[in-house]
Amino acid sequence: MKFTLASAALLLGLALAPFAQADEAPKPDKDGWYQLFNGKNLDGWKKSEDNPDTFKVVDGEIVAHGEAAHIFYDGPVENHNFKNFEYECEVLTKPKANSGMYFHTKYQPNGWPSTGIETQVNNTHGDPKKTGSLYNIKNVMDKSPAKDDEWFTQNITVKDNHVTVKVNGEVVNEWDQPADFKREDGWKDAKIGSGTFALQGHDPGSETHYRSVKVKPLK
Repeated sequence: MKFTLASAALLLGLALAPFAQADEAPKPDKDGWYQLFNGKNLDGWKKSEDNPDTFKVVDGEIVAHGEAAHIFYDGPVENHNFKNFEYECEVLTKPKANSGMYFHTKYQPNGWPSTGIETQVNNTHGDPKKTGSLYNIKNVMDKSPAKDDEWFTQNITVKDNHVTVKVNGEVVNEWDQPADFKREDGWKDAKIGSGTFALQGHDPGSETHYRSVKVKPLK
């Protein structure tokens, strides 16, 4: 190959490529948290195929508004497979919004995720299972610990078979999965295991915003 400035630049680029990829690898903050949403787009996330337009990024926020759909974390942190962790989102719901923060789930092209557990996001929707519920496992009934039109945090900590849910730093739900735990028909995989995270868009009358989605892996 004739050596030219162009070929030299190409060789240099190839030589530096591994270092560039290393620089782009996710890094935790000083407290061990990884941001899963970059505030710009849905890079690292995979939309379900049923209603992909339900999820958009607007003014640095993930907005879920439209027909039922889900987005699944599909990025490099822990190779999107988590067992023990703290998972926290900053959330704002509009009146009658319904959404959910799934954990230990896996990508599903359509329908409600059949794997993993949904932690409910619902302050005033008609469903009596409110924010903080481990949906259909241990529910927070009728009265939500958060309010519409106000940003709140929902934190889910999973350590082995124990789950703790906090809203704005206050514990609102705790549950231990029994060793012989079995779900009802249609929910057999909706339990603690390992997997990724997902966010839910529930229905056209529901609008939910997320502006921080982060995880701290635990041993």
